[in-house]
Amino acid sequence: MPKMKTKSAAKKRFKFTANGHVKVGHAGKRHGMIKRTTKFIRNTAGTMVLCDSDEKIVKKYMPYNR
Repeated sequence: MPKMKTKSAAKKRFKFTANGHVKVGHAGKRHGMIKRTTKFIRNTAGTMVLCDSDEKIVKKYMPYNR
């Protein structure tokens, strides 16, 4: 059985925590910051942990990085 390939886009965007959860940066901060509220910018700083349903999808994309 050949090895499965990891999705290149996924390995650039996601990291795994020690417990196996998936960390990702918040969405909506690439451009157009002038129209965003200060509260939005503050709350989207750093990373977040994905929900369980999205986590399953990402783990399919990255079979060897758990």
